[in-house]
Amino acid sequence: MKKFDPATAINAVQQLSAERGVNPSINDSATFTFPKGQLMTDTFHGETEGYYLYSRHWNPSNFSLCQALAAMENTEAAWVTGSGMAAITCTLLNCVKKGDHIVASMTVYGGTFAFLNNWIKRYGVDVTFVDTTNLAQVKAACKKNTKVIYTETMSNPLLRISNIGELRKIADKYGAKLIVDNTFTPMIFSPYRLGAHVVVYSMTKFINGKNDCVAGAICADAEFINSLINVNDGTAMLLGPVLDSYRATSILKNLYTLHIRMKQHSANAMYLAEKFNSIGIKANYTGLPTHKDHKLMKEQMNPQFGFGGMIAIDLKTAEKANRFMEAMQKEGIGYLAVSLGYFRTLFSCSGKSTSSEVPEEYQKEMGMSEGLVRFSVGLDNDIEGTFARMHKILKKEGFVKK
Repeated sequence: MKKFDPATAINAVQQLSAERGVNPSINDSATFTFPKGQLMTDTFHGETEGYYLYSRHWNPSNFSLCQALAAMENTEAAWVTGSGMAAITCTLLNCVKKGDHIVASMTVYGGTFAFLNNWIKRYGVDVTFVDTTNLAQVKAACKKNTKVIYTETMSNPLLRISNIGELRKIADKYGAKLIVDNTFTPMIFSPYRLGAHVVVYSMTKFINGKNDCVAGAICADAEFINSLINVNDGTAMLLGPVLDSYRATSILKNLYTLHIRMKQHSANAMYLAEKFNSIGIKANYTGLPTHKDHKLMKEQMNPQFGFGGMIAIDLKTAEKANRFMEAMQKEGIGYLAVSLGYFRTLFSCSGKSTSSEVPEEYQKEMGMSEGLVRFSVGLDNDIEGTFARMHKILKKEGFVKK
């Protein structure tokens, strides 16, 4: 496959404002005028370019962000939503109807798991959860009515890597859509180029990087995006989870520093992972040769951005995990908080927070300990000093001796 640089692709998208400003103008209009009545009719039917009907459908600010996201993912088009869950649910609902079947990873984000396990089944859609890193399990779970295979490039919170190309082959055999959540690894992976039909994001995380908004994105070919926003039956158009234009403009500006941030997140995470291992705390990090999917990740990744900012360590019990996290927060290392991709380090006990919607039997099957601490490593300029403070806490609490 020809080498692809998502950061350069974004930078190639020129978006000078009508007033010649270097940033696209914020357009906060809910509705838009037309010079002729026929143009309004044509726009309503999706037959024009450069005209906007109503902001639940398109507006200039969101369109500018979508152009940059499509360039980053190497897709024909993109659409942005008011949350990551809105991107996920609209995409899934656009692909299935009553009587259809979905094969999904059992390690997906807790909100996604709850939607698939508790909500969508009410409407006659069947869901089978499997370990999507086990291709034999995926094949065995597929049926004649399977319409979607859903996975995450890097799973939450165990950091397993999906083989996108092989999953696409299975999806094609059943005429199903392969939908991939790439929230943990923007730029590091380009799932559409690897074989995904649709790529979804919570832009709340790394893409925006500031934890000051909630937003989502859907990237795919033009046919799929147009079906999402069709005024008659498009799920995104009719459910209405539109992203505010002010937020779209803010995210767009942050997108242009994403490549720099991902490199720093990755460098800091690699340093911490190696140092944890050196003192006897086994770190789960995809950048380490000991990780189960290290080789697979290297085969699929855009290597210039590193292995990502996510690490997990296992302190065995929730009580020990909480003691460690509370002490880290007290020392100013970061925040005991859910979410990820922030410029400060965030840590949480996944089984008791972001994955708490996943039943205990599934948590045990996937190998998630109640003492698993997930780190979203920040942009610390002195990562050596950060680890020194972590090490001091680990020794004080009796987790390590040296």
